[in-house]
Amino acid sequence: MKQIPLTYGPSSHAIHAGEPDNDPARAHVNPIYQSATFGFDDAGQGRRMFAGEEQGYIYSRWHNPTVAVIEEKLGALEGVDLRRADANGGAVAALAFSSGMAAISSILMTLLRPGDTVLTHGGLYGGTSELMQAPFQELGIERVLIDLGSPDAVEAAIGAADRPRVLYLESPANPALDLVDIAMVAQAAHAHGLKVVVDNTFATPILQQPLALGADFVVHSTTKYLNGHGTTVGGMVVGTDEGFIRHDLWERKKLLGGSPSPFDAWLINQGLKTLALRMERHCANALAVARWLDTQSQVARVHYPGLDHFRHHELAKRQMKGFGGMIAFELKGGVAAGTTVMNTVQLCSLAVSLGTVDTTIMHPASMS
Repeated sequence: MKQIPLTYGPSSHAIHAGEPDNDPARAHVNPIYQSATFGFDDAGQGRRMFAGEEQGYIYSRWHNPTVAVIEEKLGALEGVDLRRADANGGAVAALAFSSGMAAISSILMTLLRPGDTVLTHGGLYGGTSELMQAPFQELGIERVLIDLGSPDAVEAAIGAADRPRVLYLESPANPALDLVDIAMVAQAAHAHGLKVVVDNTFATPILQQPLALGADFVVHSTTKYLNGHGTTVGGMVVGTDEGFIRHDLWERKKLLGGSPSPFDAWLINQGLKTLALRMERHCANALAVARWLDTQSQVARVHYPGLDHFRHHELAKRQMKGFGGMIAFELKGGVAAGTTVMNTVQLCSLAVSLGTVDTTIMHPASMS
């Protein structure tokens, strides 16, 4: 697979990283290996592959060539800043899943054991928050919501927790776009031996690379900006512990069956090739809309990291390379006003999810 020099920009990595350069048919676009299983030259090769003595593809729930391309590509994109800072190290590995929730549940269930505590904050994606409640309680894992606003608050929360093992965060967070100082949180967590997992779905590796800021693992819903066209559901885990990703996490994925289809992986790869360009336009459009909303008398508050009055604007300028394509805003008329907007908007699509080339809009209070 192609290795892209670190001096190249994000668009080059998004287009070329991970692409095979030895296709026997010399296909310009990576083929779809829509096959459940793969053959062996002889019985000996089959034995060696099952024993891990020879690399190759056996079964698509385990590995697939089309899926491997997006794993290499996301590893390259999330690891660019880290590898630039440490040319002699910075190894990054990625593992693809059938959904963002498959990625999130797999990494957390691989890191956590009964009796452990996961520390996190309010305002997480609803599926993640729901996972950390009843399902984790049934497994004997406790979720504790903490203040991530200062080193002292993080230190105090870790000290008060019973067997803290993982600190999990989103930045920007869903839905009010609150930001967390990833470098600060990672430093505090690592001082006590915790692993830091960051959901980077809203920012993408184009705007933010948590591994370079000290995070151990990054999760994505590839359904969103990475695919960019609303045609697939998928997830990804990227991390600096290559052995853990390729062995421990892969074993969990293999047994739980959260593997993406080759066709979905191919669609995600096509979307990734325009990711840098799309994020540039998403950021420009969102800033223009946020500024316009900020002038409207019916709007009570606009939440967007690019606005000067946004509570985490300075952190956004320091931590991100752009302010993102998501906007949250509150109306003075409350729930009724929100419902009116939903029922009269003309261009936007009323739909859940985010990150597609068209604009979607939703009103959580009345819709979800």
